[in-house]
Amino acid sequence: MDKVPVTILTGFLGAGKTTLLNRILSEPHGKKYAVIINEFGEVGIDNDIVAQKVEGFDEEIFEMNNGCLCCTVRGDLIRIVGGLLKRGRAFDGIIIETTGLADPGPVIQSFFVDETLMARTQLDAVVTLVDAQNIIARLADTKEAAEQVAFADVLVLNKADLIDESARDAVAARLRGINAFAPIIVAERSMVKLDKILDIGAFALDRVTDREPDFLEHGHHHEHNEDITSFSFTVAKPLDPQKFDAWIGNLAQTRGADLLRYKGILDMKGSNRCFVLQGVHMMMEGAPQKPWAANDKRESRLVFIGRNLDEAALKAGFESCVAA
Repeated sequence: MDKVPVTILTGFLGAGKTTLLNRILSEPHGKKYAVIINEFGEVGIDNDIVAQKVEGFDEEIFEMNNGCLCCTVRGDLIRIVGGLLKRGRAFDGIIIETTGLADPGPVIQSFFVDETLMARTQLDAVVTLVDAQNIIARLADTKEAAEQVAFADVLVLNKADLIDESARDAVAARLRGINAFAPIIVAERSMVKLDKILDIGAFALDRVTDREPDFLEHGHHHEHNEDITSFSFTVAKPLDPQKFDAWIGNLAQTRGADLLRYKGILDMKGSNRCFVLQGVHMMMEGAPQKPWAANDKRESRLVFIGRNLDEAALKAGFESCVAA
C-alpha cells in the first residue's frame, strides 16, 4: 500500500501560512488533500478564513484549538490522522498547518512513534515560511522561530517585496546560518510553485538525528514564552465600520510592537459579506469576502496573539465598536 505523503506547514505568526494553504486548495491541480489546522487560542477562525477564500474545494478541514500541536493536542493529531487513514478514503496527501508558536520537532516525532502513522504515512517535507520583514527580530527573541527554520526542508522567504535587496540578502544569510541544507524560495504573498513544496520527498530523518542524536529516544521538551498570550473575543451584534477602523488603527499604532498576530471575521453593519481582517504588528489588511449564508451565525470574532496584552482593554475596545 502506498504511503500518504504528509506536508508540515510551519512558520512564525503572520508569516503567510494560511495564505499559502488557500493557494494550495484553490490551485487546479486535481488532487485531494486532507487539511489539519492548529490554532493557538480558544476561538479558532483559520478554518473559516480558509473557507472564506476557497469556494467549492473538495478537501476536508479539521481544526484543533485550545492548544499547540507540539504540546497539549499532539495526541489529537495522531487520532485525527489515524481516523483519516482508517476510513479507506484515498487522499493524495495530508497538509498540517501548525500554529505559529509551534516547535515542529514534536510534530515530526509523531510520525515516527505511532505505529499506524509509520506504516501508512510518509513525511514528505517540512515547509517553513518566514516573514522577511520581521524574521530577524523573531529569531532574536523567540526560540520557536529558530526551531522552525532549523527543521525546515524548504524555506519560503515570504513578503520579500517589503524589504530591499540588501536586506533580503542579509535575511537569507541569517537563515543559511541556521539551516544550510534547505533551499530558500523568495516569495510575495505566498506565491510559490506548488511542485517546489508538495510531493518533493525532501524530509530526511538522518539529517534531524545528526542535529539532535536523541531526537527519537527522548521527548522533545518545549515550553512557550510566558509573556505571549492569546485572547479571543466574540460580539453578537453588527459592528460600526468607522468605529472599528478607528479603534483597530489606533491599537496597531500604539501597541503594534506587541501584537504578533491578530485576525478576525467580522459582521459589519450595512454589508452582507463577511469582513476578514489579518494583521501583524502595525501592518494589517482587510476586505469583504464571501456573502453571509442564510444559515450562518452572524457574529464578529477577533483573535489577538501578542506580548503583555491587556485582555480587559481589548475586550472593551472591541465591544465599543458595536453599531448603534
